[in-house]
Amino acid sequence: MDKTLEKLEPQEPLSQLVCDRVRALRKSKGLTLEQLASLSGVSRSMLSQIERGQANPTLGVTFRIAQAFGIKLGDLVDSPPTRARIDVVRADDRSALFRDDQQCRIRTLSPLHLEKDVELYELTLKLGGVLESAAHYAGTREVLTIERGRVRLTAGDETSELGAGDSAHYPADVPHKIENIGEEEVVALLVDIYE
Repeated sequence: MDKTLEKLEPQEPLSQLVCDRVRALRKSKGLTLEQLASLSGVSRSMLSQIERGQANPTLGVTFRIAQAFGIKLGDLVDSPPTRARIDVVRADDRSALFRDDQQCRIRTLSPLHLEKDVELYELTLKLGGVLESAAHYAGTREVLTIERGRVRLTAGDETSELGAGDSAHYPADVPHKIENIGEEEVVALLVDIYE
């Protein structure tokens, strides 16, 4: 048996918390398992087992994962404080800004601290801007709703053009791309749905 990993049966509350936090943090930072593996020095397969609650990481592995996220070990293993029932993401909350560059701006609208199967984003594509994404987890789907502007959406081998008020549901477990093809900035809502 690999000494850096212990099999759990059944999952202990603290171990489950760590597993849930690793998955939630990785998703909130938009990292693939491969990227997190590269940053942490922990293998992709081990990270996958940890996220699925199939393995209990040792203290050393947990420390390396925390370092990869730029947080303290205690921040990764502490139980989150009890929160109010209404969870607000404020318009000026810089921590909700996922990406902001010359191509596009992505703001997370779903609370970052929650492990979730659905993530909601506000997407702004500048003139000529492109959001190109690698394939997500198997079974992942996205819903894109255009509030303003025109886009060309490509998912795998399929392409469709969308305008204001249009909405598309498509596989995101293949490479996919959203391009601003209009003459104004695009504003859209993007939902990631994980199986």
